[in-house]
Amino acid sequence: MKNNMEIKFTALSQNESFARVTVAAFIAQLDPALDELTEIQTVVSEAVTNSIIHGYENDPNGMVYISVMIEGDVVEIIFRDEGLGIDDVGEATQPLYTTKPELERSGMGFTIMENFMDEMHVISHKGEGTIIRLKKHLTKSKVCN
Repeated sequence: MKNNMEIKFTALSQNESFARVTVAAFIAQLDPALDELTEIQTVVSEAVTNSIIHGYENDPNGMVYISVMIEGDVVEIIFRDEGLGIDDVGEATQPLYTTKPELERSGMGFTIMENFMDEMHVISHKGEGTIIRLKKHLTKSKVCN
């Protein structure tokens, strides 16, 4: 059975926690292991923060879009913005790379996403925005109900 949800929200940093909680609540129906749910929440935080800080450069007129699809034990999350886009996706996905060193950004967002998920695909066009497509196969929680 497939299940889908979509949300969009203004590119404001205070909406990052809204996105994290909303995606986690939707995925909770699968009864994932706690560490997997925590990893997904971290991934949501990283992707949303990237859109806000790098995609829109903190411009509150931007919108962040998230869609989540569940099929069986597979979760697919797609993040999309219509911001600045990425010049070189290969370079941007390298550990420690950041375009905002003055903001003390660690440059680990994409690395974290890639390590916590089973698949990561980034599509970006300068001046058009970025799409991040992530997939994860979940295991059921070992907690007895």
